[in-house]
Amino acid sequence: MRVPLGLGGVVASGVPMNRFLSTFTMRLDAKGRVSIPAPFRAVLARDGHEGLHCHPALDRPAVDAGGSALISEIELLIDRYPPFSEEREEFAAALFGRSETLKPDSEGRIVLTETLKAHAQISDAVTFVGLGHKFQMWEPQRFQSHFSEATEKVRAFRRALGASGKPSGASSG
Repeated sequence: MRVPLGLGGVVASGVPMNRFLSTFTMRLDAKGRVSIPAPFRAVLARDGHEGLHCHPALDRPAVDAGGSALISEIELLIDRYPPFSEEREEFAAALFGRSETLKPDSEGRIVLTETLKAHAQISDAVTFVGLGHKFQMWEPQRFQSHFSEATEKVRAFRRALGASGKPSGASSG
């Protein structure tokens, strides 16, 4: 059944269009600005979040970025822990304490702060990688290495899933 694209942003499969999809590599200009890819800007515009929420990724040399969905995910993670617990405080410090809100200019360009660039080791180009509810910004060569490793892992996961019909570690119900 085909669902028309309307205000709800839904396509044929019923999946919301407010997802960051695909991969784009953009160069920083002489002033250190980089253009957010147009499809990503469209998702951010539909989201209505003011600015671009960014923080250093916790487990890789990349920058996590997005709008309301990313902030909601962080809040859900933090809310899993009791108030004033060490885990809650550490996650809040790592995810909100190191967060920045970047303001795109009228042409959709942002200036990555030195902190974000240093974490991701970005110098002259950025690879934007859609991850659905958020996207990541990578140094292009580092992303290629990460992508090669991730592809091999996914192939292994698929082989394991094909052998048993379930992901390894999945319970039978």
